[in-house]
Amino acid sequence: MNNRLTMGFFSLLLVCSGFLLMAGTVAAQSPKMGKAAVAAEKWLALVDGGNYAESWTEAAGYFKNAVTQAKWEQSLTAVRKPLGKLISRKINNRTYTTSLPGAPDGEYVVIQFETSFANKKSALETVTSMLDKDGKWRVAGDFIK
Repeated sequence: MNNRLTMGFFSLLLVCSGFLLMAGTVAAQSPKMGKAAVAAEKWLALVDGGNYAESWTEAAGYFKNAVTQAKWEQSLTAVRKPLGKLISRKINNRTYTTSLPGAPDGEYVVIQFETSFANKKSALETVTSMLDKDGKWRVAGDFIK
């Protein structure tokens, strides 16, 4: 009986330790998620203001290697202008990860926004920020659904 009590206590201790380790990991990621969200919001302000060239300049190196500035500006003109003026944007969800399909391993925060535009009242906007080689969080992707 005493042996069972000891094993039960030990099991409980392991479970509690696991929760504490998970909480520590989440807490460590929280400042990263905050910095990534701030970077995404600053970058989105450039796009919302029509500063497409500057949004390309401020994007992650991975992003700039994937699309030329001219192609980026052309794509934004085709996609964003029909949506009209930004009405509102609110963070819905943030997820920290070190791996994304089709991208090199690194540090990423995928941020989903509930966004409303003049010509599209309800949109789900997904912005991926990554920790760039210079140690700054920068946008590596943007998708509106």
